[in-house]
Amino acid sequence: MSVSGRGAKAKGDKYERELAAYLNKHVFGRDQAHRAPLSGGGFIMSHGGADLTGTPDLFVEAKRTERLNIRDALAQAERNIATTGDPSMPCVITRRNQESLEDSLCTMRLKHLHFLYAHYLIAQGHSHVINEMPSLP
Repeated sequence: MSVSGRGAKAKGDKYERELAAYLNKHVFGRDQAHRAPLSGGGFIMSHGGADLTGTPDLFVEAKRTERLNIRDALAQAERNIATTGDPSMPCVITRRNQESLEDSLCTMRLKHLHFLYAHYLIAQGHSHVINEMPSLP
């Protein structure tokens, strides 16, 4: 059974809070990421903002739905980035019902994955395998 209206918004709001808590526990180790005020249909300074705040260089668009057009969701994040002038990388994080939070899918453009993966390889001591050091697109 699908959820609509207020129920869908409440489900989305809860997912955003769960994502923030997950990042705080597993990435930051402190209370840093938060659900953005008025996310899920609201606007910050008359323009749509990221669904999470406190995620440096990552513009998170959270989607808690059974069916998602991932390209439309990524385009929404990219439009919001362009409108707000935010220099962050867009990332859509989504999960379906009955999926665990940690099994959420994260989608971004290959150019952004290239940037992240190259920096990860350097941090792991594998800089010798990198052909081209990317800058943030």
